[in-house]
Amino acid sequence: MNGYYVVLITTPVDKGEEIANFIIENKLGACVNVVKEVRSIYWWKGNIEKDTEALLVVKTSAEKFNQLIREVKKIHPYTVPEIIALPIVAGNPEYLNWIDDSLA
Repeated sequence: MNGYYVVLITTPVDKGEEIANFIIENKLGACVNVVKEVRSIYWWKGNIEKDTEALLVVKTSAEKFNQLIREVKKIHPYTVPEIIALPIVAGNPEYLNWIDDSLA
């Protein structure tokens, strides 16, 4: 069994579906949940910023993670997009097999 990740990516609200579709079409993730609106408060260039963003929750394999970063950065409108991975330490074996099948 391979390693698996849940990857979090924030995007402008109007780009969430587009980036999610790109991830699925290019087999960079097996599933992407699009949370249409989250409120983000963060530091950027010395200022506190507040934005409404979409949050993408991507299920993928460890093998695909570096490619996911590279390809999403090419189409993402942010200068420094959030693309962070959390390891899946345990899961339904059938679901994890489905991730492998979906990314093959």
